[in-house]
Amino acid sequence: MRQAAPVPALPNTARRDRRAVTNIIPMAEDRPQRKLRSGLFSVLDIGSTKIVCLIGKGEPDGSLRVLGHGWRRSHGVRCGGIVDLKEAEAAIRAAVGQAEDMATLRKDEIFINLSCGHPESRHLNIRWPIGGREIGDADMRRITTEGRMRALTEGRSAIHTLPLDYAVDETQGVPDPRGHLCDHLSARMHVIDANTTALRNVEAVLSRVDLTIAGMVSAPLASGLAVLNEEERDLGVTVVDMGGGTTSIAVFSEGRLIHTASIPIGGQHITRDIAHGLSTSIDNAERLKTMHGSAEISSGDDQEMVLVQLIGDNDHHYVRIPRSRIVSIIHPRVEETLEMVNDRLEMAGLGPAADGRVVLTGGGSLLEGIGPMAARVLNRRVRLGHPRHIHGLPENPATWPMFATSAGLLAWAAGAGDALNDTGISDVRPTGLFRRFVDFIRDRV
Repeated sequence: MRQAAPVPALPNTARRDRRAVTNIIPMAEDRPQRKLRSGLFSVLDIGSTKIVCLIGKGEPDGSLRVLGHGWRRSHGVRCGGIVDLKEAEAAIRAAVGQAEDMATLRKDEIFINLSCGHPESRHLNIRWPIGGREIGDADMRRITTEGRMRALTEGRSAIHTLPLDYAVDETQGVPDPRGHLCDHLSARMHVIDANTTALRNVEAVLSRVDLTIAGMVSAPLASGLAVLNEEERDLGVTVVDMGGGTTSIAVFSEGRLIHTASIPIGGQHITRDIAHGLSTSIDNAERLKTMHGSAEISSGDDQEMVLVQLIGDNDHHYVRIPRSRIVSIIHPRVEETLEMVNDRLEMAGLGPAADGRVVLTGGGSLLEGIGPMAARVLNRRVRLGHPRHIHGLPENPATWPMFATSAGLLAWAAGAGDALNDTGISDVRPTGLFRRFVDFIRDRV
């Protein structure tokens, strides 16, 4: 049995900006419709500030139920990548052990998030000869495999090869080409890949904990599955997951994931800015950010005084400062992050697909005042996203955006990701002999 360490307390979220809530567009309630796969699934979100493990299952009504959860402060991880194998192993072992103890079962295969290895998003156009016959499932798998093979580049591994649209000869926009007669089948594929060495380090750490990877899922894709409904994905929406070490972006349109990106700035950078600016410890800076931080300066901040413990020889050296000083440190960093998000969306050249509403999620989205700032900087309608149709997360709903990625991983494991591929041809990584052949070619090309 994996040993679980004591559980840290969830961040205090008692202080939240009620004014900011009115500036965030609400989402109408919807009911889960897609039937999920049966069985139990284990998922692991390896983040820069926390490591979360969930064990759960799909319910008959299409919702998810968490049977066990464990989370630990992240160690040995920076910007989503493993930098210290031993520290990361200990943190993962503790989080997984806690979830297994709570669920009273052990799972050796686990779905994990992809946030390491500088993931990149690109499109490929694939053309496959059919020869005038009827298109079948085998052709769909072949064109996906062809896309995966073409995506191979030195030192990179393809994690997702998702179809965006198909063409049957000269007929464009065919949602499901099976059954059509044609000479050539064409597909536009969205490929997400990452640095192979970084992925192998993750695999090595998990093997030390006696775990094997059942599947790897792009972190912003997982967050999107957790916080969006199908109508939003169809009309066009951008998910901005504000994590501890990175801020990730996922753009959905016409029910497809069309773009992802990652920015190496997150909540940890805000915390370090506060620690440096106020000469206090990292732990105290995190507390000040959570309890008194805001992205926007408001009236009364100059009059509200906050007690700050300074670092130095005297552990009891405190000073009182106006809250406005803390906000003045946070504001430029958050604004910079959102401006970088806006720049990435413009550079992607997605056109109207990136003009829809924005859904903020992740721990950074809990910062007071961030909704109105995001609406102003991104010039789009904004709402706060939290995991939907899931039962059994840690009790405080105010913290649920922190679990968007892990909830999305559980949704993917249960089959919710099939909605991104209406043809039903699963986006799976090659295994067995073919996987070894692919690895052989990749290592030698």
